[in-house]
Amino acid sequence: MSVPVGQMMAVLRHVAVQRLRGNRRYPLVLMLEPLFRCNLACGGCGKIQHPAEILRSHLTPQQCLAAVDECGAPIVSIPGGEPLLHPQVDEIVAGIVARKRYLYLCTNALKLEEMLPRFTPSRHLAFSVHLDGPREEHDHAVCKEGVHDRAVAAIRAARRAGFRVTTNSTLFADAAPERYRAFFDDVMALGVEGMMISPGYSYAKAPDQEHFLPRQRSQRLFRRILDGPPRRWRFNQSPVFLEFLKGAWDLECRPWGTPTYNLFGWQRPCYLLDDGYATSFRELMEETDWDRYGRASGNPKCADCMVHCGYEPAAVEATFGSLRGLAATARLVLFGAPTPAAPVPPDTEPAPAAVGGRLQANGLAALPIIDRVA
Repeated sequence: MSVPVGQMMAVLRHVAVQRLRGNRRYPLVLMLEPLFRCNLACGGCGKIQHPAEILRSHLTPQQCLAAVDECGAPIVSIPGGEPLLHPQVDEIVAGIVARKRYLYLCTNALKLEEMLPRFTPSRHLAFSVHLDGPREEHDHAVCKEGVHDRAVAAIRAARRAGFRVTTNSTLFADAAPERYRAFFDDVMALGVEGMMISPGYSYAKAPDQEHFLPRQRSQRLFRRILDGPPRRWRFNQSPVFLEFLKGAWDLECRPWGTPTYNLFGWQRPCYLLDDGYATSFRELMEETDWDRYGRASGNPKCADCMVHCGYEPAAVEATFGSLRGLAATARLVLFGAPTPAAPVPPDTEPAPAAVGGRLQANGLAALPIIDRVA
């Protein structure tokens, strides 16, 4: 696990205060979407299918900072769309950093290198660069050649300039475990702070609906990738969530942990599903029928979802809900996951020939204790 100590302490304080107040539901990461437009058109993206007038619109810096204040989460993630297309993104970033919130700006990095002079390195700011695998897999996922190499060049430039950098990788049905283990080695060699990984979510509006992973297949894939990980790999996600991806730890979705604010207001119930909007954060938390969501609810839209934005908050709950959870998490942090008794068998289901798509969500890429998400 690789999370700044200051961020760990910020989240610990936040959780402690919420528990002392008796709050059962509280935010950990604000998903702030200042715009939906993007300079890529990924096959698996459900965020760029809005009408042209919506794609031309964006939140003002004042609206963004008001949402940060209203929510009160210690971590903010700016996904998209492509945030670097916002004409005042530097003002938004500066305002959030001034509030001492830990900010993860998610980007495909096509504009990152040219825009670095508009930002100031800070322990509160990290660029979360989307890399969905090795060159071939990534360029196929984003439906454009050359994007992988530009993203890698931007990572190197950002690190030379003194910025914190993380990566965010979404895996789909044709992911080859051995190639992704080598990919993780390559990412760590770039000097990034940590990696975030997640299975893709089946956005209803995504053009490519063939390559999303059902739950059992996700678990088999992540067991093959993550069992016996080298010590050099660093994830800015919790060990509990990584065990959940492997099917070794049972969690139930906690969508209120990562509320989303965008052009339409406070999105119900989460970053991934769009079941209407609330006009205020308080309305979102108090008037949303949370029992309708999560795998236990029987909602078919939630059946196969294992994405960090719903399950990293559950990992926090598992860690701090009991002494047993805290002790188990500590063992994972100190000693890693137990070595499997036998190798994970190859996936017996036929794998699709190609994959397309990407999820631009950094969710809890920063929860200290547990932890784009994301």
